[in-house]
Amino acid sequence: MSNQSKLSPLAAHLCSRIKDEGSLPFSEYMAECLYHPEYGYYKSSGSRIGKYGDFFTSSSVHALFGRLIARQLIQMAQILGDKSFQVVEQGPGEGHLALDVLDTISAEAPEVYDRLSYTLLELNPQNKTRQARRLQSHANRINWCDKQSWSIPSGCFLSNELVDAFPVEIIEKQHEAFSQVYISCNQEKQFVEEFRTADPKILDYFKWLGVGPEKGNRAEVNLAAPRWMREVGSMIQKGFVITIDYGYPSEELYAPHRRGGTLMCYHRHQADDNPYERPGEKDITAHIDFSALMKAGKEVGLSPSWFGEQYRFLLGLGFIEELIRLQAQITDEQEAMALRMTLKNLIMPDTGMGETFKVLVQQKNVAQCKLLCDRPIRDVSMTHFQF
Repeated sequence: MSNQSKLSPLAAHLCSRIKDEGSLPFSEYMAECLYHPEYGYYKSSGSRIGKYGDFFTSSSVHALFGRLIARQLIQMAQILGDKSFQVVEQGPGEGHLALDVLDTISAEAPEVYDRLSYTLLELNPQNKTRQARRLQSHANRINWCDKQSWSIPSGCFLSNELVDAFPVEIIEKQHEAFSQVYISCNQEKQFVEEFRTADPKILDYFKWLGVGPEKGNRAEVNLAAPRWMREVGSMIQKGFVITIDYGYPSEELYAPHRRGGTLMCYHRHQADDNPYERPGEKDITAHIDFSALMKAGKEVGLSPSWFGEQYRFLLGLGFIEELIRLQAQITDEQEAMALRMTLKNLIMPDTGMGETFKVLVQQKNVAQCKLLCDRPIRDVSMTHFQF
């Protein structure tokens, strides 16, 4: 519930729409908050990522994140062995990840860089302008397109913290039936929840998934995620998909102890669970279901190559070795400590992004191969390493 004593433009728009059309499914409310063409959170011109934004992403923490992903991409290009190698990144944000990937491939694998094209799927014109400025040194390798006009004859589709921002439905299992959350606006201009019988599409989704929330629990349903995964897979002739996000397999996402779901909001690096305050001014996210992505991917020829926590992914790609190398270049101990503390956020399970964030790698029409990220942790040298 939210007290809109002074309605923002988006809140006023939502109340007007509810008055005209009736209560909205939560997914439509969330879509307006995030993607309204004028007032939506992701349509604003301000920076949302980094110290002066609302949240950090792994790619904004340090260039090492993109450098390690680049090394996995280099191996994928070598495995595929074709004359051209396409990377398509959806939701590229400020362009940090693209820059770090392109810088690394250019420096470490010029033969891959020479046959590389890097496409950014970006809907926000302001973001595109900032990306073009940041990626100017790689202008001959990059291009932009909308969500429908890309394809990958041979390459990799990449996303980092994308699917968690897809609008979701909120449901509760009351007794033996599912109820769905709708949003209305009362006489005091407060957004309030009401429950209705769940849309048959939600029932079909849980039947398809084979897993659902326990009685009495609230949960999110990301109906858009499997559709997106099928679309991505259908656009790839041969290659890989790397999906990095926070989430769980179905059994863990809908586990009995997760009674309130996973929906969270972020504003100025402060988290809360109330999406009805400050609509359009803060991010709204929900943990994703990696089992649903794997199941949908298989329907279009994508088979899982690797799935695990972000810290395992990064350690396999050489995180420790790179950290030791970076520390060796620093003579000031305080600066070295600051570097360790910064990079710690990428792999620490409890206080960082290392465990909550997962990485799913899928492949299509590629012979079985062992990816670099699949290196066992026991093979990672910890000599001269400390946090």
